[in-house]
Amino acid sequence: MKNYISRIAAATLAFASFSSMMADAPAGYYSTLNGKSEAELKTAVHNLIRNFTLISSYSALPSYFQKTDVYPNSRRWWDMYSDIPLYAPSFNGLNREHSFPKSWWGGSTSVSAYVDLNHLYPSEMKANSAKSNYPLGEVDMGKASFNNGVCYVGPGVRGQGGGAANVFEPNEEYKGDFARTYFYMVTCYQNLKWKYTYMVEQNTYPTLSPWAISLLMKWHREDPVSEKERDRNDEVYKIQGNRNPFIDMPELAEYLWGTKKGEKFTPGGVVVEPVGEPELVAPTTGMELQFGQVALGKSYTSQVFVKTKNVKSTDVAIYSGDNTMFVASAKKVDGSKSNADDGYWLPIQYKPTALGEHTSKVVFDWGDGSRAVVLRGECLPVPVLTACTATAPSDIQPDRYTANWTAPSGEVIDYYMVTRTRYVGGNTYEEKLPAENTSLEITGFDESDSEAYYVESVRLETYSPKSNVVFVNHSGITGVEADEPLVVRGYDGFIRFDCAAPQTGCRIFDMSGREVRFIGEIEFNLDVEMPAGVYLITTDRHSTPVKVIVR
Repeated sequence: MKNYISRIAAATLAFASFSSMMADAPAGYYSTLNGKSEAELKTAVHNLIRNFTLISSYSALPSYFQKTDVYPNSRRWWDMYSDIPLYAPSFNGLNREHSFPKSWWGGSTSVSAYVDLNHLYPSEMKANSAKSNYPLGEVDMGKASFNNGVCYVGPGVRGQGGGAANVFEPNEEYKGDFARTYFYMVTCYQNLKWKYTYMVEQNTYPTLSPWAISLLMKWHREDPVSEKERDRNDEVYKIQGNRNPFIDMPELAEYLWGTKKGEKFTPGGVVVEPVGEPELVAPTTGMELQFGQVALGKSYTSQVFVKTKNVKSTDVAIYSGDNTMFVASAKKVDGSKSNADDGYWLPIQYKPTALGEHTSKVVFDWGDGSRAVVLRGECLPVPVLTACTATAPSDIQPDRYTANWTAPSGEVIDYYMVTRTRYVGGNTYEEKLPAENTSLEITGFDESDSEAYYVESVRLETYSPKSNVVFVNHSGITGVEADEPLVVRGYDGFIRFDCAAPQTGCRIFDMSGREVRFIGEIEFNLDVEMPAGVYLITTDRHSTPVKVIVR
């Protein structure tokens, strides 16, 4: 980032001037990269950064952003997506933005990338919505569909986009920031299978596609590492216990994808710790584990990553302050676990018994020293939430549509959870999709006969009642010829209909072909009592028999 005040002069320096700067990475942190090149080097970086302490929860992100993404000496949010002045601690008008789109790995919340601060940033809502899951790129400005003066969305210039309809182009002063973020992501998560391959390939090296390498290396060179990035990297390290090495050592990218590809890498200024000396690598000095806000009567469990070298065992103790509100799962970590390459994950539970803010410490003592991690949490009353109202889908296309809903006014929520049900050839497939706003673009519609969705609002991991169900059909789209989806499930003594829309003329036959039951109209989740047996079921819209077994 070139215009950061305290580094404004640094923007004029040559790229090489940053090659020996190691920020605040501890001595020996990058020693495992010595002498490696290309694929072996990238995998060594992957192994170094892939294990880290996950933040407490998705809803707690704004509290972490207050440490990583506000201007120095100010409470204004540092938003790389707009220039609208918004101030912490209020998060109104902002979203938690996965700069590397979560849909690219399938959106699973169980993947650590979902809450990895190294690519999560606060973003103004409209810019976040316009960005969608488009790849980075240079917009053909004559065709831009979104331009707020900071970032742009529209068709990419020739040779860019990887087949996507649009690309997202950040402002010049942030292009290097995004490039180094993407370098981190394709290295830390090189083991993932990608659902969308706009900028990536299904391999561990080089992972980035050729056009993406060309673009990101260009941005990386033209927009050198800034003090803003270095400060943020240090704060994330305190929280998660891992770093973005492409910020600490910008030249690393050249060895993987640029002018030094094929050469052996030697981190500048690395001091290798003496072999055999006991060391606590993680958690790091100054680290805090924030559990965010938790409703009274509920609990939240987070995990601290413990990594040691040459340590026999590490004692674990919680003391001082509100120590009764926090519980560690073990009082001792055996060195055989924490010395291993994958380290050890120590669960710590926050289970408040009273309203208010609570603070304590967990202390790790490995014999040659000790280190404390601050624990923070806040207990609030259990929220009372009202059901949302799901509304008709919009922008229905062969392969996607936008789910919509309205939320009760005046209620504080953390996010929405959209439950999507796909109907495919008589089967149903359900998935949960988190959303920031009162709409969500859903892709892969062409893989379904039809779909349905309902919505819940979420606050402090408390869910509102379910909204009404909205069905989405391929109406108006030519070339779709299929029975209306009909799913029937057999249970003990009854069958349940799970149809995408009300259907008429339901006939139930036994295995001899005799009609044993006629139902004039069936609807979603209708239960019909039936004796044990095997049946075939048809409707006016679904002439192909569906087999069901009642026990």
